[in-house]
Amino acid sequence: MADLKFLRLWDIYSPLLTPTQRDIGDLFFNLDLTISEIAEQKGISRQGVSESLSQTKKQLNEYEQKLGVLRIVRGESLKFALAASRAESFLQKQRQAHPEMNSCFDELEAILKKDYSAEAEALINNTDKE
Repeated sequence: MADLKFLRLWDIYSPLLTPTQRDIGDLFFNLDLTISEIAEQKGISRQGVSESLSQTKKQLNEYEQKLGVLRIVRGESLKFALAASRAESFLQKQRQAHPEMNSCFDELEAILKKDYSAEAEALINNTDKE
């Protein structure tokens, strides 16, 4: 099984790889096949699969070193998580200091805890169409 770092790099950079790298990498990263299973399916040696995966991982790392997309995404996610955590902490302090405003705090807490995945996906899809 591939480690999480390479799965993330794969998701970002796989379109930049050669068709052979994408084909073998897809079997390995997405379908979780072993090197032996891939070799059998592709009719090539285990060594050939291993070398292709090694080159693919090297290429993914080089893309990340040059472009830094994963670093940027992780940084933005971390900044958001820190802001949400600090907002939640602030909210709890304000609840204690101002219990008369609990209905407002409930609404703010709902905003902070809501899963916005579907809305984000819709926005991304709309942006992609433009």
